[in-house]
Amino acid sequence: MTSAEPPHATLNRARGVRLLILDVDGVLTDGRLYYGQDGAEFKAFHVQDGSAIKRILAADIAVAIISGRKSEAVRLRAAELGIPYLYAGVEDKAAALEALCRAAATDAQSMAHVGDDVADLALFERVGMAFAVPDAHPAVLARADHVTQAAGGRGAVREVCDLLLTAQGKWNRAGSVR
Repeated sequence: MTSAEPPHATLNRARGVRLLILDVDGVLTDGRLYYGQDGAEFKAFHVQDGSAIKRILAADIAVAIISGRKSEAVRLRAAELGIPYLYAGVEDKAAALEALCRAAATDAQSMAHVGDDVADLALFERVGMAFAVPDAHPAVLARADHVTQAAGGRGAVREVCDLLLTAQGKWNRAGSVR
């Protein structure tokens, strides 16, 4: 794992997660937006987060992205990683969660969400487990079941994926999925 061992209660809660939902800005990225002179938007994604996403997908934990912003870079990254559920440009994250539950044929209590801002609270109230990054909004930090040590865009998603794999007995010390 990438950080100190999480508390036993956190690992117990993580055992039931079957689908991981990710926010983008501030979670998969460091939250900064870059614009070129032509108006093109650029985002930087951490390769270790991508590797961890592939590991949990291989371990039969589904992944979804629910983001308030629409971005071609996010669409490309989701496709590259094989993320099957992408909800971008979402104004109502709770409505997107309902659509995701239908699409994935599962309930929100078997899902976890990683967020950083107040728009994520709507998901935190509905999913089985809520993760926040350390520089999240204070209300998000207060509601989170677990706060990562790594910042968004700097390995926070890898940390969550490793935690889920460990909790579910799908991770071994060699770093491969069982």
